Amino acid sequence: MTDQSAAVASPLTPRPETLDFLLTRRSRPPKTLGEPVPDRSALRPLLQAAARVPDHGKLEPWRFVVLERAACQRLAELTEGIGQAEGRDPDALAKDIAGFADAHLVVAVIFSPRDSAKIPVWEQEASAACVCLSLVNAALAAGWGAGWLTGWRARHRDFCERGLGLAPHESVAGFVHIGTETRTPPERPRPDLDAITTWM
Repeated sequence: MTDQSAAVASPLTPRPETLDFLLTRRSRPPKTLGEPVPDRSALRPLLQAAARVPDHGKLEPWRFVVLERAACQRLAELTEGIGQAEGRDPDALAKDIAGFADAHLVVAVIFSPRDSAKIPVWEQEASAACVCLSLVNAALAAGWGAGWLTGWRARHRDFCERGLGLAPHESVAGFVHIGTETRTPPERPRPDLDAITTWM
């Protein structure tokens, strides 16, 4: 005879400290992050946490490309080459170059949509965005500074294919910079909950 009580789900245990973390979380601008950065053993659980996101159909329409120091330097050079060839604004380009040149660890979350008759591409892309936020939150919860960037390179075919080895159907959902916080950013204004909430 089966134990009927085993089939009844137990209530979730309240975790006020987790809710407090979410209510006070603050992304760190990548330019404020320095060394040390998590090594591979420290990064793996953060990636595992990031992969625990809503994923309708269990398609896993995303993957990770971990960019360590040498790869970041190479992508800074590629950014400079492409940016100059395309005549991008020099001041803006300098900031884009520095973003990689000064980085010691960046995780590129790759959006890799799957063919599916049931799951639309937009829903798969939403799942990839969840991975980016989950990775930032996992890094913050582990005591690291982290920030999520996108920008023109995320959808630039030449940059994506030459720099990251992406397939033609792939793009970057986010570049997540992770490191040690060198200075705490000021709190920024937050949305007015009453202005953005409709009760029905």
